[in-house]
Amino acid sequence: MSSPRRAAKDALDRAAKAARGSRPAKPPAKPNVKAATTANSAEAKRLAAAIERGIADGRLDVVSAEALQAVIAAACRLYTARREAGEQFMPVAKNSLAATDVMVTASGLLRAADLAAFELGMWQGWTGR
Repeated sequence: MSSPRRAAKDALDRAAKAARGSRPAKPPAKPNVKAATTANSAEAKRLAAAIERGIADGRLDVVSAEALQAVIAAACRLYTARREAGEQFMPVAKNSLAATDVMVTASGLLRAADLAAFELGMWQGWTGR
C-alpha cells in the first residue's frame, strides 16, 4: 500500500500528463528580442523626429495631448525600470535640452504625481540618486 504522499504525487503526475495530452511538450519559440528592439527603437526615433519637425514647423498639435501624455508616461516607466535593473545612463543626452525645457517638464511631472520639489530633494537625499 502506498503512502498518502505517494498517492498525491501520483495523482498530480496523472493530472499533468492528462493536461499535456498525447503530444509531447514543445518548448515555446524564442522571441527575436534583438529584432524587436531594433524595430521598436527605429519606430521611437521616427516618432521623435516627427515631433521635432512639428515643433520646427510650428505645428504643436503633431500628436494629441493624450498621445503625448502616453509617450512621456511610458518613457518614464521604461527609464525607471532600466535604472532599477542596473543600467546607468541619463534620460536624455547631456545638453540636448534647454534648461527651460527641463524645468517645465520636471515641474509638470511633479504636479502630475502630486509631488513638490521639496519631496524630490528629500528622496534624492535618501536614495543618493
